[in-house]
Amino acid sequence: MSAHTKRSEVPLWQRLVPGVVAMRGYERGWLKGDVVAGVTVAAYLVPQVMAYSIIMGLPAVAGLWAALAPLAVYFVLGTSRKMSIGPETTTSLMTAAGVGALVGAAGGPERYAEVAAILAIGVGLVCIVGFVGRLGFVTRLLSRPVLIGYLIGIAVLMMVSQLSKVTKVETEGEEIWHEIWSFIQNAGQIHLPTVLMAGAVLIFLFGAKWLIPKFPSPIVALLVAAGAVAIFGLDKLGLEVIGEIPRGLPAPRVPDFSEVDFWALLPYAVGIAIVGFSDNILTARAFASSKDDKVDSNQELLALGTANVANGFLQGFPVSSSGSRTVLGNTAGAKTQVHSMVVIALVIMVLLFAGPVLEYFPDAALGALVIYAATQLIDVPELKRIARFRKSELIITAVTALAVILFGVLVGISLAIVLSILDLIRRITSPYADVLGYVSGIAGMHSLDDYPDSEPVEGLVVFRYDSPLFFANADDFSSRALQAIDEAPQPVRWFLLNAEANTEVDLTAVDILKDLREELESQGIRFAMARVKQDLQRSLEPTQFIRDVGKDYVFATLPTAVRAYAEEFHERFSRVPEGIPKDILEN
Repeated sequence: MSAHTKRSEVPLWQRLVPGVVAMRGYERGWLKGDVVAGVTVAAYLVPQVMAYSIIMGLPAVAGLWAALAPLAVYFVLGTSRKMSIGPETTTSLMTAAGVGALVGAAGGPERYAEVAAILAIGVGLVCIVGFVGRLGFVTRLLSRPVLIGYLIGIAVLMMVSQLSKVTKVETEGEEIWHEIWSFIQNAGQIHLPTVLMAGAVLIFLFGAKWLIPKFPSPIVALLVAAGAVAIFGLDKLGLEVIGEIPRGLPAPRVPDFSEVDFWALLPYAVGIAIVGFSDNILTARAFASSKDDKVDSNQELLALGTANVANGFLQGFPVSSSGSRTVLGNTAGAKTQVHSMVVIALVIMVLLFAGPVLEYFPDAALGALVIYAATQLIDVPELKRIARFRKSELIITAVTALAVILFGVLVGISLAIVLSILDLIRRITSPYADVLGYVSGIAGMHSLDDYPDSEPVEGLVVFRYDSPLFFANADDFSSRALQAIDEAPQPVRWFLLNAEANTEVDLTAVDILKDLREELESQGIRFAMARVKQDLQRSLEPTQFIRDVGKDYVFATLPTAVRAYAEEFHERFSRVPEGIPKDILEN
């Protein structure tokens, strides 16, 4: 869809299946990158999702089953070209906790798969309800600093999660600081061959990026590492490899919904849906590759919801986007969701007969690949840009990253959104305000602070307050307006409010405007307004404020207001006020 095409002009079926529409413009040159990325992601996905299944008390093969339907559904319904969805860390851990609580100690692990499938359907339905209610708008609260901080936090989590793989040091603890402390305590157990393998892969990856950035280094690194293990028997030195891959495709089945109470399940489903969707939309936005690669938050709710519902009927469990696999795919050259179809094909091959191909992939090489990919998420130039723009936004970035690292995705993003809103409130409760005047050789009126050689109009204060007027900044507006009058170099005859930025007003602000007008009137100062938009005028008319000001003193433009002031001044003093350009009077 063109960036200039209105969404309402796009047929409904195209809006509902953006993945299919995107394939109509598929370019042949993209295929190589998609295939290489698909192979790379599949090599990492297989052992990863099997581990997630084990965490939840499910058979290892359930992780592979749970990867198939989401990838296929997202290919059709998703709006991100590069994101990989399926089993991932956060939702898997939340599912494990939820299933454990719902099954209970007396239920036994045999019910885990059934309840996990029902929970997936519940998560999917929550997302679909969000789609119907068009709740995707909440993602507008996720600003650019929040996104950059989120990616930094995810990068750190990804790197810490690979410590065991690249050192063979056993770590314990659910929280990141527990895991790091456990690693430090057991650092004496570092396995040298594992570290050397991981180090060699990292050196190769960074070297290839520096010397030949377009080279498909991730998959080459994995293949060379696997070849070294197979040829030289490095596994005999203690190097961990993926090993035997279980076989068999999932059979569709309807879960036994009597296994769980809906109202008991709902809080877990809502929690997983919120975390999953937040992760989903942030990852999708982070990897949007062009202006035409638009991420539709409502459509993402539909895609994620449908993927989870489908998974529930294929003996799967709740899923979301995988930051690590998305990074791997992007690093390996993914161009479109075709790379996910390659992943599906390879996973099916693994499930049926191709397991031995991956058996020699060393865990150390996979861990090094994830660490390398994580470093690509830390955008130093973007951090510098944020720091140059506004320090408060850099603080939001840092807090987001730290909160994601320490408390997880949901708490981290929630805290970041709260900080963003507080920063916004801080800025609009005390916005930029200035007095305008004329600058020789420059058309229009400009801030006296911005242009040292600017000149105010004699007896006229043109005041601009760069924010909507509402209860939180009404007092600030009034005090700064009176301050502008007090600091005027000459006696003030008119106070002219340039209302171009005051697009909204509430009743508290109207009362402040009335008080200000009456205060100025008592001092013999005329209150006038310019650049009053129709929406603002319609809001003010029922309050009789426009009537009190007088319609003759409410102007559509600044030049007409200044001209009216100059004419009144001329009538009284028989001269033109100082500081006013001649062309204002001529027009």
